[in-house]
Amino acid sequence: MASQRKPVVVVTGASKGIGLAVTRILLESLDAVVVAISRTKTAELEDLSKAHISTLSTVECSVADAKGLTEAMASAEKTHKHIDGIILNAGVLDPLGRIDSADVDAWKSHFDVNFFSLLTALKATLPALRRSELGGKVVFVSSGAAVGGTAAWGAYNASKAAMNSLCRTLAQEEPDVVSVALRPGMVDTGMQEALRSEGRAHMKEQDHTRFTEAYSSGKLVKPEDSGHVIAALALKADKSLSGQFVSWDSDLCAAYRKK
Repeated sequence: MASQRKPVVVVTGASKGIGLAVTRILLESLDAVVVAISRTKTAELEDLSKAHISTLSTVECSVADAKGLTEAMASAEKTHKHIDGIILNAGVLDPLGRIDSADVDAWKSHFDVNFFSLLTALKATLPALRRSELGGKVVFVSSGAAVGGTAAWGAYNASKAAMNSLCRTLAQEEPDVVSVALRPGMVDTGMQEALRSEGRAHMKEQDHTRFTEAYSSGKLVKPEDSGHVIAALALKADKSLSGQFVSWDSDLCAAYRKK
């Protein structure tokens, strides 16, 4: 007989943007228990925690803090007895700038957040994911930058490419855990706002214009739209997707989009 318990999902970068949308969808539409990890706790996340006292727990922790993140994952499993899915969403865009003037220390800090935190989270949760009778799932929130090459985005391009590579390797090493890297599209978040206001100083004019025109023409993706795909994959991603880099609006993700 199938287990009737609620699935337990850990979400990083849960205080705003895609992470907040995913957390809300897991709680309100997909009947999951959520452990939300974020560097700070926004008013929106605070309101969500008050509305879902028994199914949402929040942890203030930078994902670059390996000790803190490991302890947060251990506490999540101890509290809820299970971890069935993790959504690795926390990330930064900075530093922007050309490679010939790169601040190497800033790149290292970027990789601490966008890449090495993934390793920390996986090491801390893989035992629980393997044990999950619901089937362990890992969703890496990636980007088209992983296969693109936007000028001045060197650190971000590289870290998202490394994320996709990690996803592929994880799928080979952990056949009983489904691992998917997802491109969420050009989402209407604070990162997009920062690109429009600050990106011109670093980016090629045509690249900056692409982002400003997407905003002005209403073409940005709503966090709830690609967020629903991310949330659904964390609960029921098919094994055929494991190791793949997929776009939220592709045919492969049709079954996970909001009906």
